[in-house]
Amino acid sequence: MRILSNKYKLCSVLLCAAFFTLHSSLFISCTQDNYDKGEGEYSLMRADFVEAHVDSDKRVDYVVTDDGDSLAAEPHFTTKAIETADTTYRAILYYNKVKRSAGIPVVEAKGMSLVPTLIPQILDLQGNHNPPFKADPVKFESIWLAANHRYVNASIILMTGQPDEDDLYQTIALVQDTVIAFPDGKRTACCRLYHDQGGVPEYYSLQRYLSIPVHSLKADTLQLTINTYDGVVVKRISL
Repeated sequence: MRILSNKYKLCSVLLCAAFFTLHSSLFISCTQDNYDKGEGEYSLMRADFVEAHVDSDKRVDYVVTDDGDSLAAEPHFTTKAIETADTTYRAILYYNKVKRSAGIPVVEAKGMSLVPTLIPQILDLQGNHNPPFKADPVKFESIWLAANHRYVNASIILMTGQPDEDDLYQTIALVQDTVIAFPDGKRTACCRLYHDQGGVPEYYSLQRYLSIPVHSLKADTLQLTINTYDGVVVKRISL
């Protein structure tokens, strides 16, 4: 199964996104003894939305969290999802945060797992040669503005399963219908979630996080319409 926004570059220069099937190996367990004592390698693990910088060897050397913390990756690490060198990935980082002193106190992140988020392309479906709008249902969980105001993050759940054909995949994107301009100069971007189930079976749930770059909306407020299994949901969030 693939989950794609589309085949084109999805966001601004030096910001890339990768998409992949969620495997059980992404979930890390520890022994009961170590966990009970609070001494296990993963007992202090945390998760943050980050922009992860990748060096020329396709290894993460530092990340910047949505809270504005810059964390050195010690040691540098890579994952199968990283395919491009010298760029920045939008992702969720699962890691242990440790403090070390080497003359000047620094904060370093020991990378454990990097899970790229989906960065949906904003599609323009006007014109006769563009595909029709698709609004196959999803399950909606939550939406929020990142602390640094760089992204609108959303959690959705897709229904998926093992397709009989290898080339079946789901497509996620945004369609911006209009931007409403108000007399006070404020602007609201009205968008709809584009979702094409693509013939993929709907047997079990798969959670996915979306990260929408605020700069791509060119507005002060986002109004997002999502078709869910329980009906249409409309969410408004100030940018």
